[in-house]
Amino acid sequence: MKTVDAIRSRRAVKHFDANHRMTEDEINEFLSLAVLSPTAFNIQNWRYVMVTDPALRTQIREVAWGQAQVTDASLFFILCADLKSWEKQPDRYWKNASKDVQDFMLPAIDDYYRGKDQVQRDEAMRSCGITAQTLMLTAKSMGYDSCPMDGFDFEKVAELINLPDDHVIAMFVAIGKSTKEAWPRGGQLALDEVVIKNRFS
Repeated sequence: MKTVDAIRSRRAVKHFDANHRMTEDEINEFLSLAVLSPTAFNIQNWRYVMVTDPALRTQIREVAWGQAQVTDASLFFILCADLKSWEKQPDRYWKNASKDVQDFMLPAIDDYYRGKDQVQRDEAMRSCGITAQTLMLTAKSMGYDSCPMDGFDFEKVAELINLPDDHVIAMFVAIGKSTKEAWPRGGQLALDEVVIKNRFS
């Protein structure tokens, strides 16, 4: 499927075939494409908690307003980010670069993030948002549907997955075979309302 077709046809699906199982090759395809998503300074701060334990999924569903996607989707991701990835062996992110690039990037990373908690969190959310879209467009291109989700108790989910203190949860992404079509699009705002040329008036 062409990228433009995946974008046009992707919808948030709420009903999945709970009996459908993906192959290991399909799962690996999803993950290998997801990690190609861009991150600032290449810090790769996303963390994909892929929940496969049915009992844990049931517990998560209980703190996610009972939404069936949590238990019924073939793949269920809790997208998290490591807020401190920028300082955890940052040389790893540029190991294949030339020395002059490394000498520029490593101090730049430190200068951009150190002591800036809001910047670290903002970057985490940007990174997870981008990789969520990568997952959803990959799903559509492979014949699957998806649902981005934020309707859940973040603190309780964090407890259930033993989220480290220096990590944050951004959202869920459920992927699988739909059993019911999504609602028709509610209506897109006109381009002249959402596209601002140069500056706000």
